[in-house]
Amino acid sequence: MFTEAVRVAKESHPKTVTKPVKYGTAGFRSRAEELDFVMYRMGLLAAMRSRDTRAAIGVMITASHNPLPDNGVKLVDPQGEMLAPAWEAHATTLVNATDNGIAEALEAITSAAKINTENKAMVIVGRDTRPSSTSLREAVLAGVAAVGGEVMDLGIISTPVLHYVVTCHNDSGEYGEPTVEGYYKKISQAFVSLRSHGSSSANYEPVVLFDGANGVGALAMEEFMKHLQNTLKVTIYNKEGILNHMCGADFVKVQQKWPEGVPQTINVRCVSVDGDADRVIYSFLDTNKGFHMLDGDKIATLVAGYLKELLQKSGLALKLGLVQTAYANGASTAYINDQLGVPVACAKTGVKHLHHMAQEFDIGVYFEANGHGTVIVSSTARQTIKAAVQAKNQDAERLAKVLDVINETVGDAISDMLLVETVLHARGWSVLDWNTAYTDLPNRQMKVMVADRAVITTTDAERVCVTPEGLQNTINKIVSSFPKGRSFVRPSGTEDVVRVYAEASTQEEADNLAVQVACAVYEQAGGVGDKPKGPG
Repeated sequence: MFTEAVRVAKESHPKTVTKPVKYGTAGFRSRAEELDFVMYRMGLLAAMRSRDTRAAIGVMITASHNPLPDNGVKLVDPQGEMLAPAWEAHATTLVNATDNGIAEALEAITSAAKINTENKAMVIVGRDTRPSSTSLREAVLAGVAAVGGEVMDLGIISTPVLHYVVTCHNDSGEYGEPTVEGYYKKISQAFVSLRSHGSSSANYEPVVLFDGANGVGALAMEEFMKHLQNTLKVTIYNKEGILNHMCGADFVKVQQKWPEGVPQTINVRCVSVDGDADRVIYSFLDTNKGFHMLDGDKIATLVAGYLKELLQKSGLALKLGLVQTAYANGASTAYINDQLGVPVACAKTGVKHLHHMAQEFDIGVYFEANGHGTVIVSSTARQTIKAAVQAKNQDAERLAKVLDVINETVGDAISDMLLVETVLHARGWSVLDWNTAYTDLPNRQMKVMVADRAVITTTDAERVCVTPEGLQNTINKIVSSFPKGRSFVRPSGTEDVVRVYAEASTQEEADNLAVQVACAVYEQAGGVGDKPKGPG
């Protein structure tokens, strides 16, 4: 049945890597030159998943915040969500099969999922700006064609656009027009409608410095500006340099530094996105040019607080909740609990885990500290809000418009930016006003190279290390000597490293704690290369 798939693989997309690989939190990700056969097989898989669901499936070619030489691929399920866990396992099996074993693997998938191979297959493909993405796209298309599927190629787009188009294509346009242009129109129109009273408001000025990470985010922002009707004054920087190099959301978050290529303008909001525009980090420089970062935690608390306010004003009895990960700053969690009074849940790292947990609320706000997140609304909540709008409830009408600014299908850097700007405008807040809501505990992130990251296993939403045995006890002992100290370690889902997070009462102590824990990982979990040392 799948002889053509085997033939094409052998002749044009043979397997070149023998080491086993696994579909991770963001799909497959590696050096670009290692991915041709992976992309081909994901084309095969996407077409089979489409037949299984009788719906269009998305394939996004990107390595997000990774360096330029890397690339990756992730599949998008019918409602814009991440690939179902059972199909993550199928993806892993298919990619690790030999060229001759492709037919057997596909037949096993067909049998396990009870797929009618006569069903139509439609795959929607997008790619980021990496030079390698063009040829890797060809491999995906070859895979889809080898099993008789059809392709809708969206070209160079942000990851959020792909998720949006897949969702709208499959719900017959209920969420929005299923085109790239429809995406820009839907979000922009909602944003502009909320600015009917002008753009400036008390301490708020509609001025933004946009750090495009030299990626697709800069292109997306240019498209948005065609629709925003001058309601927001955006100057775009980092359009065409080296992708993610010394700029972008990941650089700003991890290095806690102002992005290169953006002028150091005092007290003006800088918005940094990552390579595929699904993460966003705010930052600014004070009058002494001191750097201040407003990350996913700050965004989540701002948004959750405003949504709670709108719910209270509208009188709607809907359950609002906020989902974080272990990376959330301890000060943000305390602020949410003590000041906002919004329920908080903790999920494993990875948007798919947060998204699932957020579905337990009528309105679920979820953000990782790295700036990846969104707000999702249950169908029941939508109906409740719609009924209130029809009853001329003005606060419910504003709530409905605010929710239309949001791209519910996935974390979306620019949609999230417009949501933040909406809240700041409504409150008349400057970036300084926003920043003073609460003060983050100083923190530090580090990476430790190890021979095998799989030796690290965790529990309790990744806050406790299970193996190697004894490592958690070492971490506990180190943490106990630091005031307000907290640290955890976890294997990366996208790189061959172990990630270390630490926070404490001062930056010096947070740095010192991170180094000590990183050294413990290096010594007890098979570290390779140079031993970890402090920043600078």
